[in-house]
Amino acid sequence: MRRGFMRRMAGFALLIVVLLVLVVVGLSSLVGSLWGGHLGRLAPLILFVIVVVIGVGVARGFRRTMAPVGELIEASARVEAGQLGTQVTERGSGEVRSLSRAFNAMSRRLAEGDEQRRRLLAEVSHELRTPLTVIQGTVEGMLDGLYPADHEHLERIQAETRRLEHLIEDLRTLSLTDTGALQLHREPSDLGAIARDAVASFEPQADAAGVALRVEAPPDLPELELDPQRMHQVVANLVSNALRHTPAGREMVVAVAASAGELTLTVRDTGTGMSRDAAAHAFDRFWRSADSAGAGLGLAIVRDLVAAHGGTVELASEEGSGTTVTVRLPV
Repeated sequence: MRRGFMRRMAGFALLIVVLLVLVVVGLSSLVGSLWGGHLGRLAPLILFVIVVVIGVGVARGFRRTMAPVGELIEASARVEAGQLGTQVTERGSGEVRSLSRAFNAMSRRLAEGDEQRRRLLAEVSHELRTPLTVIQGTVEGMLDGLYPADHEHLERIQAETRRLEHLIEDLRTLSLTDTGALQLHREPSDLGAIARDAVASFEPQADAAGVALRVEAPPDLPELELDPQRMHQVVANLVSNALRHTPAGREMVVAVAASAGELTLTVRDTGTGMSRDAAAHAFDRFWRSADSAGAGLGLAIVRDLVAAHGGTVELASEEGSGTTVTVRLPV
């Protein structure tokens, strides 16, 4: 593709030179017939020099412009062939350099998207395989008579089934937000009431873990146009994540407050905290610390759902001092 393009451009440049030569011959004849004498004899030489200068300028301009364009064509063919991430040197005129920068950025995004897709497939396969292996092993053991079909083993199957259901729902939510197909059913909602309702479902788990779980939400909060179910999911994910990292005897606080032009939802724990590197990756999909038992999707879903409501989410953490996640929603 590149060689064919360069041949066509060279032919076009040659055509321009031939046209210039014809123009020179015509002008020389005209000037010679009009002026005559010594000046008439010099006119062709002067015009020839002018044409040479113009021709050299045209050739340099073509080379400066067409060479990087040819590289772009060749790089595009490599990307089409699957060599994602191919880069070109940014050179040539300002417009060509801008085109090269745009191509490099596009190629990088394609490579990053492909890498994320591969990693997502690998992580999803791993996360699905674990509960399926437990279910399959338990059922086969029961069929072979190794395990009794009692409450304990059936409860294990049910727990792994719920884990699968939760993972599939998380993946569905991420897919909807990625494609822009997530539909929010907004209605005037009390964020404080949503927080209290979500936290109540975790009270038995918190009591069993020896963690004090408290909600702070004044009764006079302004109502927001929210999707109550999705916002309940936000609070539940934050509380679930914080509970997993809060040791017994510690406290967790879920607070809702109003400030200038926004409502803030804060989930603060007094657990082990996170390192700076861990905090930087906290919202990455499938990222999790070594001691985490989750799939690594909770905070990513929180970020996407909050963004769908027009809000933002921030995380502050320090090792040994706990973690605070703050959701900001415009009023």
